[in-house]
Order: sequence, then structure tokens, then C-alpha cells
Amino acid sequence: MTSGPLAANGAERPILQVRGLVKRFGALEVLKGIDFAVAPQELVFVIGPSGSGKSTLLRCCNRLEEPDEGSIMVDGVELTDPRCDINAMRRRIGMVFQSFNLYPHLSALRNVTLALRKVLRKSRREADEIGRAALARVGLSDKVAAYPAELSGGQQQRVAIARALSLEPKIMLFDEPTSALDPELVGSVLATMRDMRESGLTMVVVSHEMRFARDAADRVVFMDGGRIVEEGTPEKIFTAPENPRARAFVAEIAR
Repeated sequence: MTSGPLAANGAERPILQVRGLVKRFGALEVLKGIDFAVAPQELVFVIGPSGSGKSTLLRCCNRLEEPDEGSIMVDGVELTDPRCDINAMRRRIGMVFQSFNLYPHLSALRNVTLALRKVLRKSRREADEIGRAALARVGLSDKVAAYPAELSGGQQQRVAIARALSLEPKIMLFDEPTSALDPELVGSVLATMRDMRESGLTMVVVSHEMRFARDAADRVVFMDGGRIVEEGTPEKIFTAPENPRARAFVAEIAR
């Protein structure tokens, strides 16, 4: 791991630090006091049964959902501080969803460069240069002029990844990025994510792609009932989990 900002204890400061995170929807407490940290250049996979709070955790990490209690720090900035410029901070937090959310009337390049021009006020020339580089990074140099309807689902998702990468985020959050894809298209998106991991980008991934988790993750976090009940290396979680709920989950997905 490369050198970075040091915490008081001499360890590298986490890019993402969540403490005591609680989220309620009415009477339902979906997150029940989550403590969670992600180090620079770490790839953390979050797994668990449906309804365990995985996606809600991710959405709280860029305040698409507002936490009810707790604190969230990203790159040393307190997101839950009322004075926080959340729009500025979201540029540091790339987010990729199940749905691609591309503008159908814009080319791949224009989808990628829209925020660069409208939010960051970059010139068309500079934005296009950044956008082309981002599309090249996800293997779509030959699709800059293509419209979403002319792209496969896997290609559309890679455009969405390029759009997030173009803002040079400190951390990327992936919420089931392959769940809307046909099985034969999943590999291209996972290959892009693997390249991003090898380039040193910090990533948190919620996904059911367990083989990818085994191969690529630095750490796997298992959630159940709104809590993190176990975490460790992929080998530990997938071969020798200690928590009974985690054991049952791993046994089920291995069938």
C-alpha cells in the first residue's frame, strides 16, 4: 500500500470511516449501529442476505439516505456535519448502481462529460479529453460516439463506471453493479472492476458475485439484520466463518 495521510496512531487514515450508524425507515431500524472503515486502496466486499442493510449502508455513505444517528467521514471530512458541502463531497465518492442511469439522447462521451462541464465547469475540450481517457480505461475507446440504445447492458454499465471515474473519486461504491445484466455480460464489468482494483482505487462493493469476492477482495464483510456480524479475509469468510448466520449463508451459496 502506498504512503498516505497518517492517523494519530501511525496507521494510514481510512478513506471511509463509519461510526455508530443508525438508519430507520419509520419504525423499522434497518442499520443498527454500524462501525465500518475502509483503508486507502482497499477493496471491501459487503455480502449478506436480502434485507440485511447492505445497500442502505452504501447509500448512507454518500447521504443518498440520511443517517438517523452516527457519523460518516470520507477522506477526513465529516459528511454528517450540517456545514458539509455534500455536493462537493459526492465528487469524491463515485457511485455505481444496478441501473445505469444514462441519458438516452446523449452519446457515451457526452454522458461521461456532462458533470465535468456542468458541475466542474470544464471546457468542452478538457472535458472531452478526460471523458475519452475514462472510456478508454473501461475498454470503450471505440464507443465514444455510440448512444445507450446502441450499447449492450455491460457496455452501458461500463459507461456509468467511466462517468464516475472521470470525476477522480477517492472511493468508489458499487451497489449490485451486475445484477441487471445478462450472465454473459457480467464478465466485462467485473474485468473493469478488477482493473480498477489493480490501479489502486479504493472500492466498496455490494454484490452477489461471490467468485469475484473470493478472487479480488482484500476483506469481506458479512451483514445480517442491520449489523456487521463478521468480517475477514475472503478465505476466512468463505471457508471458515465463525458466526452461525454467516456459516449458513456461505453453505447456501456454495450449493
